[in-house]
Amino acid sequence: MPLTTEAALTPAHATTDAPRKTRGTGRRLRGWALASAAACLAFTLSGCAEVDTTAPSTARAEAAHGTPARFGTVDCREAKCIALTFDAGPSENSARLLDILKEKKVPATFFLLGKRHIEKYPELVKRMAAEGHEVASHTWDHKILTRISDEEIREELNRPDEAIERLTGRKPTLMRPPQGRTDANVHKICKELGLAEVLWSVTAKDYTTDDSALITKRVLDQSSRDGIILLHDIYPGTVPAVPGIIDALKARGYVFVTVPQLLAPGRAEPGKVYRP
Repeated sequence: MPLTTEAALTPAHATTDAPRKTRGTGRRLRGWALASAAACLAFTLSGCAEVDTTAPSTARAEAAHGTPARFGTVDCREAKCIALTFDAGPSENSARLLDILKEKKVPATFFLLGKRHIEKYPELVKRMAAEGHEVASHTWDHKILTRISDEEIREELNRPDEAIERLTGRKPTLMRPPQGRTDANVHKICKELGLAEVLWSVTAKDYTTDDSALITKRVLDQSSRDGIILLHDIYPGTVPAVPGIIDALKARGYVFVTVPQLLAPGRAEPGKVYRP
C-alpha cells in the first residue's frame, strides 16, 4: 500500500479557471495538501492503512487461460504496459490534455470529481468518453470515505456515477478513493454499487510543484511494468509535462493502456482494490 499522500485535496476542489477567488483557493489547497500529507504519513506508519490489493498481473492470471484480451488490441500479458491516470478533473486544462493524448495516440483513465468539475465541464466528460478514454469516479466532493457515514459514502459514489452515465451513456465501474483512504466498509459499499477501487504505484506529487521538468523526472524515476501513474490535470505544471512523459516511456518500450486494458483479460471486480 503506498503512503496515502498523493491526492490530499480538500472537499472544496478548485481549478485555476476562475479569477482571483479560485487562484486563492488553489494556493490554500496546496497548503492543505501538504499538511494532509504529513497526517497521512503518520496514519500509514501506524499500520492502520493496510489494505489488501490485487496486482494487474494477478487479475490477468486469474482470467481463463487462453482468453483473449477484451479491451482494445493490447495484451498486457505480452506487452510492457503502463496506465496513465488523472484525478480531480475536468478542469480548464483538460481540453489541452485531451489534445495531447489524441496527438500521441495514448488512452488514459480519468477519475473525475463531481462538484465544480463534472457539473462545470460536461462537454469535456463527453469528449473523454468519445475519444476512447476510461471515465471513472473520484467521488462527488472529495470527502474522505473512511471518515463519513455509510449514507454519505453512497452519496459520494452514486452522484458522480449518475452524472457520468447521463453524459456518456455508460456507468463507471472504477473509482479512486480520495487520498487513497479506504477500508473494509468502503470495500463493502463499493461492492454493493458495482465499483472496484484503483490505487497507484507512481506519483509526481504534482500538488507540490508547478515545475513540469520535475514532474516528468518523478514519474520516469518510478515507472515500471504494470505501473499506474497518478497525475492531476487541475494543476498548471502537470499537463505541460505529459508529452515528455509519454515520449520518454514510449522510448523505453512502454505501451500506454487504460486501467481495464491493464487488467485484461481479467476484469475489475466490485469490492476489490487494484494496485501494482
